[in-house]
Formats: sequence, structure tokens, C-alpha cells
Amino acid sequence: MHGERTEALRRDAIGLREVLFQSVTAMAPAAAVAASIPSGAAFAGGSLPLAVLIALVACLFTASCVAELARELPAAGSVATYAARGLHPAVGFLVGWGYVFVEALVPPLLLLQLGFTAAGTLHEEWASCPADLWWPWSLAGAAVIAVAGYLGVRASARFGTVLGVFEILVFLVFAVLLIGKAGSANTLSVFGTSHTADGYAGFSGVFAGSVYTVLAFSGFEAAAPLAEETRDPRRTMHRAVLGAALGIGLFYVITTYAMTVYYGPDRFTKFGASGEASWDGVARASFGLFWVLVFLAVINSTIANANACANVSTRTAFALARIRVLPGLLATLHPRHRSPVAGITVQTVVAVGAVLGLGFAYDPVTAFLLLATVIVTVVVGVYIVVNLACAGYFLRAGRALLKPVRHLLFPVLGIVAFVPALLTAAGLPVFDFVTPLKAPVSYAGPVVGVWMAAGVVVLLLLIRRHPERIAETARVHLDQYAPEGHRQDGTVSG
Repeated sequence: MHGERTEALRRDAIGLREVLFQSVTAMAPAAAVAASIPSGAAFAGGSLPLAVLIALVACLFTASCVAELARELPAAGSVATYAARGLHPAVGFLVGWGYVFVEALVPPLLLLQLGFTAAGTLHEEWASCPADLWWPWSLAGAAVIAVAGYLGVRASARFGTVLGVFEILVFLVFAVLLIGKAGSANTLSVFGTSHTADGYAGFSGVFAGSVYTVLAFSGFEAAAPLAEETRDPRRTMHRAVLGAALGIGLFYVITTYAMTVYYGPDRFTKFGASGEASWDGVARASFGLFWVLVFLAVINSTIANANACANVSTRTAFALARIRVLPGLLATLHPRHRSPVAGITVQTVVAVGAVLGLGFAYDPVTAFLLLATVIVTVVVGVYIVVNLACAGYFLRAGRALLKPVRHLLFPVLGIVAFVPALLTAAGLPVFDFVTPLKAPVSYAGPVVGVWMAAGVVVLLLLIRRHPERIAETARVHLDQYAPEGHRQDGTVSG
């Protein structure tokens, strides 16, 4: 009889629906539509729908690579395991080191957005509500996420599913209303290059807009760290990662199209994340109290995204602590819920500390921009490495598994798509549309550099003293817990 190991996460706790929405909510669709994607309008103008469509195609190359690796290597270590098997265990460790760091910073990023969005909106409606009283909302969100995580992956993932469904439905209904009210103004010309911003004529404006839009897709891989808690993980992970990237990508295209034709393609260059020329502004001006649902959907999106990324950070930390390359305390599981309680506690402390420390040291919006730059820089770097790992893994696997288009061409195209996004996120003015970062946001690069340098030091110490632990980053632990002689994919080993 094979009982559940004490060091194992809860097996078969969730299915396709929950892990699909783990990736969906990690992409924060409502927040991305309202706040992130409009940043591309300054370049693409009314051709932003085309820029979003190009970004979708570009991101699907990397999503395909992640999905292929998730099917072959279902592990809580996810991207760290992929890099270890496809490239080298040392690379896997560094990917995991960087990934845990930035995924732990995503919850405070979203909690800051929750705080200043709630406080600002309430102040706008009722002047007696202080606009700078943002921190109670952030702390309330942190408490909700901590409780959901503590209760285990089933509770946390189902909570994320409910939140994800709500935000998507609100914006899809709004999109339908916008398309209906646009009437004869509906046009497919927004999928051409005739509406780009002044100074960015033709495809140059669309390309610039797509680079900024690509960043809205980050998070599609967030299902992968839940592999060890998912039923039929090899099949489910593959479908969840690709399904989230494709589904939310089409959601971005539809909603962006709807707002563009309603607001007017030729004046869309002025569209942004706040004020009258924004989703909130249009909802307030033309759709009565519907703006309340839009506001709630954005608030909902911040909580759902923070919840999903807390799952990612704690599971990745668990996977690295289990093989003792991070402190073993992070592998502590709750005896009943099988949740990584020590990791959740550390995640909560980091979130609250970062929110209050950075929020009061600067202001919540500046703190948000600083954390966002740190996160996107590392995550896009991880995507590039995972594309390389996909090619490396399947080249090593032999001709039986290797599919040249899927395993060689797609990784190259994925890298080509994300290199401009990496340079843009880091504020490196390689392209004329990249805005150099100003302090304190410019501190993001040094912060990332110091963290990764520390990772190299830890790596060298581990190689010298415990090289077997670095080698362990390549292990797929589900195979370890399978019945004797059987792998999780149904094949017989040994």
C-alpha cells in the first residue's frame, strides 16, 4: 500500500478548471486591459488591436514551449526544473533563485495597486475618504490571500477560479456593449497600420505597441508549479498553459477592439489607464453605474493575481527547499491542508513588508512601478531561458520526441519576441520608443543584479560543498512517488 508521503504536496487535489484559472488570474486580465495594455496606445494608437494580436502570436511561441516542458516534466519546480533538464542544473538553480524572488514580489505589487485604486476611487466618489488612506486595503488583501493559501491548494485555486470568472465576464459584457454602441463605427481597419500615433507611422508604431502589450501576457506559465497537486498533470498542465495564453490573448484582442472602435481609432493615442480617456472614464461617462462593476473587476483582478502568484512563489520555494538549496523550513507542510505553511508565512511577511516599506518610503504608485520593473525584467529573462531549455531538452531526448517546428523553431521565435520586451522593461534605449527609467524605478536593475549575484555565490558554495543538491533541481518528484516501476505518464521504468 502506498500512503501519501509526509513531504508531498496533496496529490490529485485540483483539475483542469482550477489550474487553467491559476494561469488566467496570474495574467490579471481585467487589470491588464484597464491599466497595462493602454500603455501601447501611445505608439500604436487606434491600431492597438493589431499590436495585441501580434503580441498574442508572439507569446504563443513561448507558451507552447512551456506547455511542452510541463507535459514532460510535471514538477513544482516548474521553470527551474525545465532549465535544469534542458540546459544544466546550475542554470536551473539560478532560474529558480530569480523566479522565487520575483514571484514573491508579485503579491505586494498587486496589493499596492489594490490600495491606491480603492482609495483613489472612494475619494473621487466621497471627498471625505482620504486619497492617501491606501494601506488598510492592501493589508486586508494580504490577509485574504494568506488565509486562502493556508487552507490549501483546493481552496486557493477555487477562490481564484471564482474571481477569474467574474472579472472576465464583466469586461466581456462591457466589450459587447461598446461594440453595440459603436454601431457603424465598427471597422476592421484597426487591424491595419493606418491609425498609429504621430511619429510612429505604419508598422513601427504597431511593433512598439506590441512590445508594451507583450508584458500583459506574463503569468501564463503559473499553472506549472501546481503540477504535483493536479490530476493527470502531464495532460492537464499542457492544456492549461496553452489554453490560458490563447484564451486570455483573444480576450485582450476583443476588449481592445471594442474600446478602440467605440472611443475612436484616430484619437486613441490619448487613451490611457486613468482619467476620462480610460476604461473607468468611459464607463463613468457613458454607462452609468456600470463603472462600479468595472472598478470591482479591477479590484478583483488584483486579488486574484496576488493569490495565483502566491501559489507560484510558495510552490517553487517548496520545491527548492525540498532538495535543500533553499532553507528546509520552506518545505514545511500543514499536516491537514498539505499547504506549504512556512512559505506562506514568509510570503505574507515579505508582502506586508514590501507594501508598507516601499509604499511609505516613496508612494504606492512609485513603489508599484519599481516592483513591476523588477518583476517583468526577471520574468521575461526566465521566458527566454525556458525557450532555450525547450530546444535543449528535446534535442537531448532524441528523434522519437523531437518535433523541429515545435521544439526548435518556436523557441527561436519566442526568444525573438521577448528580447525587445526585456530591453523595454529594463529601460534600455535600444529602440527609440523605449523610455529610460528614472529614480527610484531605475533602481530595479541594480536590485536584480545584486539578487542574481547573490544567487551565483550561493550556487558556487553549493557546488563546492553539496553538488548533489544542485543536481536534484532536475528531478521530477512525481516519478519518485509513483508505484514501484511506474512513471506518472503510465510507462514502466527500469
